[in-house]
Amino acid sequence: MDAVLKRVIKKIKPSKIEYTKFMTFSEEIISKISNKLTKINAKAILGGSSAKNTWLSDNKDIDIFIQFNYNDYKKKNDQLSDILEKIIEDTFPNEEVKRLHGSRDYFQIEINNIVLEFIPILEINDSKESLNITDISPLHSKWVNKKRQELKGIEDQIRLSKQFCKGQKLYGAESYLGGFSGYILEIMTIHYGSFEKLLRKSINWKSPVIIDPEKYYKKNMVMFEIDKSKLNSPIIIVDPVDNKRNAAAALTDEKFKSFKNSAKEFLKHKDEDIFTRKEIKLKDLQTICKKDKLNLIYLEIEPLTGKRDVVGAKILKVFKDLNKNLKKFNIKKADWEWDQNSNAKMYFLFKKNKLPKSEIKIGPPIKIKDHAKIFKETYPNHFIKDNQLFSKVLIKQRGLMENLNKRLQHKYITEKVKSIKIISETSKL
Repeated sequence: MDAVLKRVIKKIKPSKIEYTKFMTFSEEIISKISNKLTKINAKAILGGSSAKNTWLSDNKDIDIFIQFNYNDYKKKNDQLSDILEKIIEDTFPNEEVKRLHGSRDYFQIEINNIVLEFIPILEINDSKESLNITDISPLHSKWVNKKRQELKGIEDQIRLSKQFCKGQKLYGAESYLGGFSGYILEIMTIHYGSFEKLLRKSINWKSPVIIDPEKYYKKNMVMFEIDKSKLNSPIIIVDPVDNKRNAAAALTDEKFKSFKNSAKEFLKHKDEDIFTRKEIKLKDLQTICKKDKLNLIYLEIEPLTGKRDVVGAKILKVFKDLNKNLKKFNIKKADWEWDQNSNAKMYFLFKKNKLPKSEIKIGPPIKIKDHAKIFKETYPNHFIKDNQLFSKVLIKQRGLMENLNKRLQHKYITEKVKSIKIISETSKL
């Protein structure tokens, strides 16, 4: 294996001591809650990357699935969260239990700086029995673990894929991220055989890429078998345990292209830094501004409370709205980030900080008489060029800060976040 990849694996793979501590703690929690679950014919099992041994070092999250007996609870599907809530409160009386909304509500507590999530599911043996998407999750773990037995060392290759996406801000399938989930990275790495093979294949990807690890379909027949509404993603991954599901349905074109570009960059330079997520830092942005003679707007946003996916989507809408409304100042670069445990950060680098005194307003062609009439009435100082109407219009709000402050006060923005604070602006503004 490449020396760079060996060094990265050493950093991101849990040590034997860390692994033992993590698993011991998980087992203690499962044992504690299991005492109450046996009385109602349910059981607790480890879920997510912890159950597959594909988790990264310094992991602070543990998923625990509470499996309810299928025959006993299939007709009580809508009651599972309420039943589980009482059990968690009884099991952990001294902890704050947060109820989070999802396809089924689930629960979160924090012990020793470890975030524990308890997800109610029905115990099933086949995806066709599922009454909720989360019911299938243990089947995902079984499939990955089976492949781990067949492909020696694949768990470390999966870790590389995950860390690569984390470093390039491509990780996470929530709607506001539109990136690669841990599960689809597990599938792709297993399908191609290694992290590096995945990268080499990705360079030549042409949308839509079809990945069918269990070979459920012949050639492109998958396009006729899966719900069309789930086939808009640039990669179609046939879920190995549910051949009617596209596991990559949430992936956006933007993250698809970014993955390809990052893969090409790494294979060309083999730079270890590509695995390290570069956080947005004010000092770095100020240095760029000074060097490239740009103008900076740096915002700190206090988000609303609620489900992560919903809150994140609202922050994303704010970012897109400011991008749209401030693009006339020639945005050279912009980005945002939010880790749920703190305020969101957002920045914009501009070439301009002031608009000209006037601009040319483009009107309709004169042959479109109704619209032309309205334009002429709205802009008395219009003129005609090449059979189209134009007008020179004075710009009332010319300054960048003036435009920014006005937009930040708009209802579209204020209803999506608690507050927005302008942390920094360059002296040019």
